[in-house]
Amino acid sequence: MANSPQAKKRARQIERRTAINKTRKSRIRTFLRKVEEAIDSGDKDAAIAALRAAQPELMRGVTKGLFHKNTASRKVSRLASRVKAIS
Repeated sequence: MANSPQAKKRARQIERRTAINKTRKSRIRTFLRKVEEAIDSGDKDAAIAALRAAQPELMRGVTKGLFHKNTASRKVSRLASRVKAIS
């Protein structure tokens, strides 16, 4: 366990950041799940709308340090190609 006052403070800060990051990641996963569900249902309009909503959320995750830039770009790219493939 932390002994010095600074180590105790860092432990408190990490606890706070972890909670914030958890909620952000959960929110992003929800947006991604909505895109997946729209793709599975075959509704192209809903899928496009869901992707447009999810893209800025994912990129916001990049600026907040949750994801690497390339990871988010890869996810968006793969989802976009799947949405485009819906007949």
